[in-house]
Amino acid sequence: MSGYVHDVIVLGAGVSGIYAVKRLTDLGLDAVVLEADDDLGGTWFRNRYPGCRFDSESYTYGYSWSQEILETWHWKELFSGQPENLRYLNFVADRFDLRRHMRFGSRVEAMVWEEVDRVWRVHLSDGAVFVSRFVVPSIGPLSIPTVPDFEGREDFAGDWWHTHAWPNEPVDLSGKRVGIVGTGATAIQIIPAICDEVGELTVFQRRPNWSSPLNNRPISEQEMADIRLRYDEIFANCASTPGGFEHTPKWGFWDDTPEERRTLWDELYQQPGFAITGANYAEIYFDEKANQELSDYIADRIRDRVDDPVTAEKLIPRDHGFALQRLPLESGYFEAYNRPHVRLVDVTENPIERVTVTGIQTTAGHHELDLLVYATGFDAITGAYDRIRIEGVDGRRLDEQWRKSPRTFAGVLSHGFPNMIMVAGPQSVSGSTNFPRAIEGSVDVMAELLSRAFENGHTRIEAEAAAEADWVEEVKKYQERLLIRDSKGWFTGYNSNVAGHHEGTIRYQAYFGGAPRYNRFVGMLVDQGFPGVAFA
Repeated sequence: MSGYVHDVIVLGAGVSGIYAVKRLTDLGLDAVVLEADDDLGGTWFRNRYPGCRFDSESYTYGYSWSQEILETWHWKELFSGQPENLRYLNFVADRFDLRRHMRFGSRVEAMVWEEVDRVWRVHLSDGAVFVSRFVVPSIGPLSIPTVPDFEGREDFAGDWWHTHAWPNEPVDLSGKRVGIVGTGATAIQIIPAICDEVGELTVFQRRPNWSSPLNNRPISEQEMADIRLRYDEIFANCASTPGGFEHTPKWGFWDDTPEERRTLWDELYQQPGFAITGANYAEIYFDEKANQELSDYIADRIRDRVDDPVTAEKLIPRDHGFALQRLPLESGYFEAYNRPHVRLVDVTENPIERVTVTGIQTTAGHHELDLLVYATGFDAITGAYDRIRIEGVDGRRLDEQWRKSPRTFAGVLSHGFPNMIMVAGPQSVSGSTNFPRAIEGSVDVMAELLSRAFENGHTRIEAEAAAEADWVEEVKKYQERLLIRDSKGWFTGYNSNVAGHHEGTIRYQAYFGGAPRYNRFVGMLVDQGFPGVAFA
């Protein structure tokens, strides 16, 4: 063997990678983190666009594993913004001296399994090769941006970028004619954040998204002190709910009158975060009539907030019900369209023909622009894996094995790829619940697997094919019982932003059986010595 040799290589220094290396080094293992970016933070390092912030309550997003951090860190807002989130992750990493285990600017291009030596050989873009017994991908579900391949895209003479690559230095938008392509979660954050600064704002919408108010506010010193006193309760509440939040759903949609249902929705619409989805009637996810009634309610809310009736109707989705795709939360998004210098262009009615030197040409005319922003989403869940050439047993390729849909055992292991232990991998709850609450459990399972391996001299860990097949069926079952089964967002992978994901094939990318059920399953694996996993 040649190259750098370690017990474990962690891929990615984001929220999950930071905790992963902490657990691994606490076990006394020689672990190194390979991070493609110039510093740690993952999502919160990359996404610096105006308006970027949590849509989980800050105190439910932070790590739960350090009492010292819980006692000393003061979240300033109910939904913290990107600069503060990055400071938090740096604070944690510096407090536990984790940077010394991280190598930045290390972009992984390939991973090759060597069966004889039972190691992974990891190839970097700079030619370096790292060798380790185990690899722990912690590469995030939303880390690979997608940019439409418009004709003439490179011809645009002004500045342009995807929101994922927003410049580090301040961007002067004052008086500029700005175009934003997309109306998904990112656009819904950035549009109200910049609309008062720009000269003109033109939004190019393909498919509208449902959205409801974030209802953000500051957190006072006294409130933060109260939060610290009940952290155990907060995390216990999160662990007991399907979405990993403190919001608890209820049954009884048809037991209440329409007036009682509307009273509940009026209350939830004013509450922070995902209360409107997490504390609502559970029937909205299973019963088409129940979901339609709620969708009609939210549509009326949009109509009340947008002055122009024509624009309001264009902002109301027709191809999916409320909360049946990833729900963006907003702060003044719909009111942004009431400003005279903000225009909505429906590209289903007037498709984009090409990008020109000075703007965007649609079938209805030309839009002159000084700056162009692509808020066009991500190749979610599996995209980061597909960007690495991962070769397992007998040279099989992971991207080929997952071409139609990923196949994993609990989102942790994939048969044919030994010693690759995924944190928040496909078909775990990381894509369907409050992310940090999911990744902490995922890291803990990874640490238990490796602890068992090193204590017993095991050099090879692999999911058994039958156990993986059973888990895939479990994932399918819980996705198919929900109305989201027909959605076109990244929940199901039926996403026309991503090549190969728009051919009418539903993918099974996340587990929708809820966090409690998932946690019980992986807890059983740990307690029973990991049935379904072959140790050698």
